Order: sequence, then structure tokens, then C-alpha cells
Amino acid sequence: MQPTASRAHARHPLLLAGALLLAGLVGPAWALDITTATIPQVAAQMRDGTLTSEQLTAAYLKRIEAYDKQGPTINAVITLNPHALEQARRLDAERRAGKVRGPLHGIPVLLKDNFDTFDLPTSGGSQMLKDSIPPDDAFVVRKLREAGAVFLAKVNLHEFAYGGGAPNGYSSLGGQTHNPHDPTRGPSGSSGGTGAGIAAAFAQFGLGSDTAGSIRNPSSANGIAGIKPTRGLLSRDGIIPLALSFDTGGPMGRNIEDVALALGAMTGVDAADPATAASAGHAQTDYTRFLVKGSLKGARIGVMRDFFGQSARTDFVMEQAILRLQALGATVVDEVRLPEFLIEEMGPMHRMMIDVEFKAQIADYLKTLRPGLPRTLTELVAEARAPKTAYTSPWKRDSLAKMDQAPSIDDPIYQAARQQGLALTTAVIEGLFAQHRLDAMVYPSVPSPAAQIGEDRAPGGGARRLGPAMLANQTGFPDVIVPAGMTPDGLPVTLSFFGRAWSEGRLLGYAYDFEQSAHAIVLPRYTPSLPTDVVGR
Repeated sequence: MQPTASRAHARHPLLLAGALLLAGLVGPAWALDITTATIPQVAAQMRDGTLTSEQLTAAYLKRIEAYDKQGPTINAVITLNPHALEQARRLDAERRAGKVRGPLHGIPVLLKDNFDTFDLPTSGGSQMLKDSIPPDDAFVVRKLREAGAVFLAKVNLHEFAYGGGAPNGYSSLGGQTHNPHDPTRGPSGSSGGTGAGIAAAFAQFGLGSDTAGSIRNPSSANGIAGIKPTRGLLSRDGIIPLALSFDTGGPMGRNIEDVALALGAMTGVDAADPATAASAGHAQTDYTRFLVKGSLKGARIGVMRDFFGQSARTDFVMEQAILRLQALGATVVDEVRLPEFLIEEMGPMHRMMIDVEFKAQIADYLKTLRPGLPRTLTELVAEARAPKTAYTSPWKRDSLAKMDQAPSIDDPIYQAARQQGLALTTAVIEGLFAQHRLDAMVYPSVPSPAAQIGEDRAPGGGARRLGPAMLANQTGFPDVIVPAGMTPDGLPVTLSFFGRAWSEGRLLGYAYDFEQSAHAIVLPRYTPSLPTDVVGR
């Protein structure tokens, strides 16, 4: 009697694998799904010759084609790079010639459209700068370009990276970006295009900027990982400024390992940004060495309860996350509280400082651009009001006009806030770390899930309503965001690890340990897998 087919295949594993492959039940062992693969996994395939940057870039472009301007119309992309495949082919040729620039060689990236690029427009989301091509790359963009990154697209943001009463995820140039988990909801901001684009797997990772939660809010709303680093760890040169007392760039990705790799590639002292001088001796070029399972064991983690109580759905996921921290060996110190005066005064101070600094600092940036573009905030307001502009963002027009009435940078109230107010916030936070002997604090990155488009969540409720967004900016301390779970109606919730200055490595280690246990990231249901997502030959 002849053996059955299944028994024959059991005797010959290669025959079984081939049969399953032909049946479409499994992919080849060397194939990768771009929606779940990490940069090291992709790099290993490129190193083995089973995957090229051109193939990877083409697969991401297929997802953009399928989901950005059609299907669920995520509408994250402002400018698609027409030379992306050419760049990828050039990097593949370098690899074949034996030149590999590092782990980011050939990796596709999204850039928030307030990062200068010498070969693509940088608009800040504004119609008024839609044709502005800066003279050179932002410092961190240049670092990524030198590391071999492929820039797929410039993506949408709150115009000039500030909400100003506009709908969630809207700009006059980019229009409305939609949340890939629920297109009736916004992606949050200001880095909403990066958050939505990375969640929808339009690239391996992306860059955002953060002045009052603008990396953390969209990372949370779209359910991805990210980091708002210590102020001064990454140069702000070539990023359209909002308020340099608070501004920083940072990477956003679908896993902590990618975020850590991207962060290390962009560090360095930059003479054009004096704040980076403080990073000497603290900055790392490889943060992946901190990514160790078991990192949370023995760590003292404080729970900041001031940022709970806004949403029962978010709080439920957070309580489960806290239990997970304990199961992973952390000592949880509950009920870490801010003083009431800080909760009440932090928000108004933050907004006042943004208004004053933007008025002065946007003029400094505009002066670096080609002739014919506005040179001051007053000129931006006049351009927005001009009939020929047909300006489609009345919210931003009014917001810019209000900011143009802000006091000058030498105003004594502003100076007191900058010199004494920020020092007070920092002293309070340092005091809490010392009092409770904490290694990190945790809280929901945003205290409620993604808002409906048009829902009013304008600032006005102090720290409890805004969440912890302002704390990390006013202190300049780092905040690492990691997916924690989903609400019953399918919206992401993220956990933030907040630490002292220059503690990025420790925080990334905690977030990695949590991530490897929770496995909480979810590919959005409105941007599901495509056949072209599986790459490699």
C-alpha cells in the first residue's frame, strides 16, 4: 500500500513546504510582511540578497496608492517623492558594490512637512508656503539621508504645527487627514500625517515634531510607538519653529526597535542649534543596546493619577497596563500627584509662550527662504487675508492674526515665564522623582481616545484635559510612547514612560519590555493587508 500524500510529505519536509507554498497557505521562509517587520529584519533580508530597497519602497508605495487618496482616503500625504524608487535603486547599487551605510540603508521614511528638504517643498501645511523649497536639509534629515534612508513623502500636520482652533488633523494645503482605525476620527496633531501614515504602514518609520504633545498625541490616537526626546538631543535646525523653548523632533514607528534605531541615527551636536551642546556625553548613536527583555524588573514606576478620569475606556486599558508592569517585575508607586497650582497654571503659561515665540521665530525661519515669500508673521496674516490666496483655513488665519498681536520676546511677563515658570515646573517634577525614588513615571499618553473630526478639544482645561503633554516640553524631559491596548470600540490607547533628562535608553528599555509582553499594536481595520505587503524573493 502506497503512503498517503500527507505521510509522504511528512517524510520529506521540503516537499511539504513546497506543497503548502503552492496552496497559498504559507509564504516562503525568507519573505517579510512590511506591516509587521522591524528594521533589523528588513536589513537582514537586504544583507542576504533576498530583498532590495526598490522592492520594499515599491511595496510601501502600493499601500499609499491603495489607501491615501482612495479607499478610506487617509489623506496623510502632501507631497509624494517622485524620485523615491530612483533613490532606492541607487542605494541598492551601493549595497551591491559593498557600501552599506548602516542599519537604515534603503529604509523608506515619512517626513512631517515642517522638516526642510532641499529637493522637496516644505510647506508647514500652509498654502502660503506650498512652493517653498528650502536651501538645504534640516540637520536630522541630512543625518537620515547620509544613513541611507529613502524619503517616500512629506506628510500633513496641523498648519505650522499648531492647532489654533482648526479641525483635528487639518491644514490649508493638506486638507483633512483621517484616522486609519476610524476615518470619522482625526489623527490628532500636530504630527497627524506621520501618525496616520505610519499606523497605515505607508513607510517603516516617520518623523514628527513636538511642542505640546505633537508626537505623543498622534502616536496615541493612531496606536504606534514614538519618542519625544530630551530637548537638545536632536537638532531643531531646519524644522519650521513653533516655540523653541519647547520644540523638538523625534521618530515615530510601529515598534520600539525601529524608534530606537532612528533616534540614534539623528543625534549629534549641531552648531546651528545651541541646545544640542548639552547632549555631548549623553547622546547615543545606538539605543538598541538598551532593548532588553526584563528591563522593568526592579524598576520603580510612578503612576501619575492626575491624567486619569477623562475616559473610562482609556482608564480600563491603562489599569491592565499597570498590572502588566507589576507582572513584569516593576515596583508600581501609585498616586503620584502634581500640585494643584501647577495643573491650573501650566496650560496658560504654555500657550502664552508659544504665541510670543512663534511671532519672533517664524520670522527668523522665513528669512532663510527664497525671495517672494512672506518674511514675517504680519506678512503671513496679510497673505492669508488676500483675495487672491483663496485661503481655506479660516481657523488658522484667525489664529495667526491673534498670534501676531502677541507681545515681543522681551516682554517681562514672557521672560518671567521662561526663566522662572519653566524652572518651577522642572523643580516640581524633579522633586517627585526624588521623593518617590522613581526610575520613570507612566500615564496614558492622551487621557481619551481619538476624537471625532470636528469635535472640540481645544486647550482650556489645564493639565488634566491636555494630559501630560506640556510636562515633557516644559521640563525638556523625554517621553516614550508604546501601544498598550484597544478600547472595546477599536481605538488605540498608549502608555507613556516619562523620565529625567537624557534617560532615553532606560525609557526605551522599559517600553521594549512592555511591548514584547503586550503585543498591543494593531494594523488598522481600514488599511488592511495587501498581497503586495509580502516582500522578498
